[in-house]
Amino acid sequence: MTGRIIGAVLLLAGVLALGADLVSSLASGDFAMKALGAFWYELHPGSLNLLQAVVQRYITPELWDPVIVAVLLLPTWAVAGGLGLVLLLLFRARRRRPDHFPRRLSRS
Repeated sequence: MTGRIIGAVLLLAGVLALGADLVSSLASGDFAMKALGAFWYELHPGSLNLLQAVVQRYITPELWDPVIVAVLLLPTWAVAGGLGLVLLLLFRARRRRPDHFPRRLSRS
């Protein structure tokens, strides 16, 4: 249940980010999508810098540059929407399997 809620919120955030990118592109006349890293830096630059320091110092520097930087350069709507879709698929409501051998009712 919690996974589906988080997935739905992320999917909604992705749709809203896509809408914001489209509106800003129409207003400026130039097609540009805001990268996740730029969006995060506008939102809270200290946490992005802290994440970089922690990953490079305590995990491994090689993880930051090719992997995390590549994700941060992706459009915000693609990361949020994609992660939301993955969570919704992982935590989807499953149909109950039919009971092929129902229990017999005891006749008294």
